Amino acid sequence: MTSVSGKTKNGFTYEGDYERANSDRVTWTATYRQSGHFYGMRHGRVDQLMGVSISDVDDAVKDDIEATWTQPR
Repeated sequence: MTSVSGKTKNGFTYEGDYERANSDRVTWTATYRQSGHFYGMRHGRVDQLMGVSISDVDDAVKDDIEATWTQPR
């Protein structure tokens, strides 16, 4: 399992973990906070990662974590 963290464009911080589900997919979970207060938790997956570098996988997961929290459903 790999840990990631960051800050969304709307000011929430997140801490998450991801792991490979198979050779071209990762699944992730993240906890979102603002000013140290818990606001929510989400999970998701990123597909089509065959042959992608580890740093690019990190970036893809972080982008998905942000999009899941900031984009309207």
